[in-house]
Amino acid sequence: MQQNRNALIAAAIIMAVFALLAFYLPDIMMTAADFSPVAAGAVVVVFLLGFFALFWLRGRHQNRKH
Repeated sequence: MQQNRNALIAAAIIMAVFALLAFYLPDIMMTAADFSPVAAGAVVVVFLLGFFALFWLRGRHQNRKH
């Protein structure tokens, strides 16, 4: 029971952080676009890959514990 609650809390924190980043993503993209359009695209790619990579790594870590 405690492990499920910890997993839920960790997932909620991760989702909240990414939701906050997603809220500011257009502003971050526009700032990066001042340097180059490729930089703006790279910001989006890093954001999306980071989201999935974090949960993938967390899943691998959880599987090693069992």
